[in-house]
Order: sequence, then structure tokens, then C-alpha cells
Amino acid sequence: MSCTTHFFDTAVNRYLIEHNALDITNSQVIGLVVETQCQYFSSMVYPDCIHVGMKVVHLGNSSVQYELAIFKNDDDAASAMGRFVHVYVNRQTNQPTPIPENVRDVLLGLMVLG
Repeated sequence: MSCTTHFFDTAVNRYLIEHNALDITNSQVIGLVVETQCQYFSSMVYPDCIHVGMKVVHLGNSSVQYELAIFKNDDDAASAMGRFVHVYVNRQTNQPTPIPENVRDVLLGLMVLG
């Protein structure tokens, strides 16, 4: 994964953790990154402050697709945009499994309808 897709992963996981939908060490069902794509528009360098906006554009039985945008400092224009797909699996077997209801509820809050 590139640095920017690490921002995507961190933003998604932090959101899920803060909304009690993910316990990094104990959740029996976890999301694995199966696809990521990013388009860059401008550079980001230290000490830029990075902000990530995200929305859910598809919520399936065991997968979720996010669209994300990365902004630096107070810029109104995104420095990068992309998508990120998680497939939810059983932590022990690594086999796809339905997204738990508590996680689904949190993800629905990020869903853009219309």
C-alpha cells in the first residue's frame, strides 16, 4: 500500500473504532483491504496537516466500498481522491462473512443516498 492508501486505511479504521464498531485486537470479524485506487492532484509533504473525508458508496453482504478524499492543511481542493474496498472475514478462518449488524449500522451512517 502507498502512503496515501495508508491514510485511507487509518481513516476508516479510526472511524470504526471511535464508533465502537471495531476492536483491533478482539473483533471476531474484520475487514481486509482487497482493492484500493488513488488519483493524485497535488503533493503533500511534512509538516502538512492531512484531513480525510469519506463516504460509503456500496454496502454489500460482506463487502463495503468507500470513496475518500485527502485534503492538506486548509485547502478546499483535494490533494488525492480514491476508493477503498473492505471484505469482511472471520478472523480465525479468513473466510468471507456477513458484515456484523453493529458495523453495518455505522457504515449506513456514511452512506450517501440519492
